[in-house]
Amino acid sequence: MSAEVSQFDPPSSARIPASFPDRPFMIGSEIYRRSRYGVKHPLSIQRVTPVMDLARALGLVGEDRFVDSPMATPEELSRFHAPDYVAAIMRAERDRQVSDAVKEKYNIGRAGNPVFPEIFSRPATAAGASLLAGRTLAGVERGIIHSLAGGTHHGRPDMAFGFCFFNDPVLGILAMLDGGLSRIAYVDLDAHHGDGVQDAFHDEDRVLTVSIHEEDRWPRTGPADDRAGGMARNFPAPKGLNDTEFRFLVAEGVRPIVESFGPDAIVIQSGCDALADDPQSKLELSNNALWEAVDRLVRLAPRVLVLGGGGYNPWAVARCWTGIWAALNGQDPRGIALNAESESVLRGLFWNHSRGRNPPEHWFTRLADAPREGAVRQEVVDLARAVL
Repeated sequence: MSAEVSQFDPPSSARIPASFPDRPFMIGSEIYRRSRYGVKHPLSIQRVTPVMDLARALGLVGEDRFVDSPMATPEELSRFHAPDYVAAIMRAERDRQVSDAVKEKYNIGRAGNPVFPEIFSRPATAAGASLLAGRTLAGVERGIIHSLAGGTHHGRPDMAFGFCFFNDPVLGILAMLDGGLSRIAYVDLDAHHGDGVQDAFHDEDRVLTVSIHEEDRWPRTGPADDRAGGMARNFPAPKGLNDTEFRFLVAEGVRPIVESFGPDAIVIQSGCDALADDPQSKLELSNNALWEAVDRLVRLAPRVLVLGGGGYNPWAVARCWTGIWAALNGQDPRGIALNAESESVLRGLFWNHSRGRNPPEHWFTRLADAPREGAVRQEVVDLARAVL
C-alpha cells in the first residue's frame, strides 16, 4: 500500500512470540483511537482502545502479552475479496469521496458504510489481526488469541455491508484452513446474524457456522431451519432474551453441536450488542452472560480466536470485552474491582446518544452488570430442540 493512500504505517511483519501457547495474547492497534466512521454513525464511539486502556489499568495485560496489529495487504484481502473492490476502497481513502457508480456497485458511501479518512486502513488493520491470529493458531497445538477489533461478519466479497468493509472472520478462518487445520467452528454471539461468514462457507464442510441472534433483527436472515449448505446452525432468539435463556441456548443448543463437530479450532465472535444497555437490539443480556458463554466455548477446541463484533454503547463494550479478556486468562471478571485508573478510563468516554447524556454510576465503577436472570420461555426450549 502506497504512502499516499494511508497515513498509518503499522508493522508489516508483526509476529506473536514463541511463548504464545502458554498464555493468551491480545491484538489491538492505536488506529482505533483516532479513527471515526462519522459523528452521527453508531460506530462514532471508541470501542477498541478503551478495552486496551482498561485491561492495562487493571494489570490484566502487559506489553509482553500485547501485539500491535499488522495491516492486511491488498493481496491478502483478495484471498476472499474481489481485487477490484479492494482497489475501490483504497481509492476512496485516497480521494475521500466516491462516484455514484462506485456507490451503486460496491455499496460504499451509503447505507451505513460511509467514506471516512481511514476507510481502507481501519478495516484492513482488523483483517490483518485476524490473518495473523489464524496463521499463528494453525502453527501451534493449542493457544488463545483475542483480537479486539475483529468480528466484521457482514462483509461481502465485493461490497460493503452492515458497517463492514472487509470480512475479517472469513479471512482468519481461511488462514487456518490454508495452514492445514481441517475443522473450524465459528460461533457468533452478536445480536445480528453472522450472514457474511455463513454465506462464505456455504459449500465448505470443513467449517461449521453457528449463530445466536435476535429474531427478525437486521439483516433478517438466519432462521432456525437455515442450514445453508448443511454446515450452518442458527438460533434466532426472541426479544427480551435473558441471561438464563442465553445460558440454556449455549448449553443445550450450541455446545452439543460444536462438540459433535470436533473442531481443531473455534472462532468466537463476541459482539456485545445483545446487552440490555445496547441500543441496537431488543435482547436483554448482562455482560455476565457473554463472559460465561465465552468461558464455556473456549473449552471446546485446543485453538481459540476470540473476536469483537457489534457493540454501540462505549461503556458496555469496554467493560464487556475487558471481562472477556480476564476470563480468557482464568480470572472471574465478576470479582474484579475497578481502581482509580480504570475508573478514569471509563469516565473519559463520550457517547452522543440519549443514553449517554446521564450515564448511571455503575458504568464507571463496576466491571460486571447486575445479572438478568429469569424464566426460560417455552419458545427458547423449542428453539434449541429445533436446531439440534
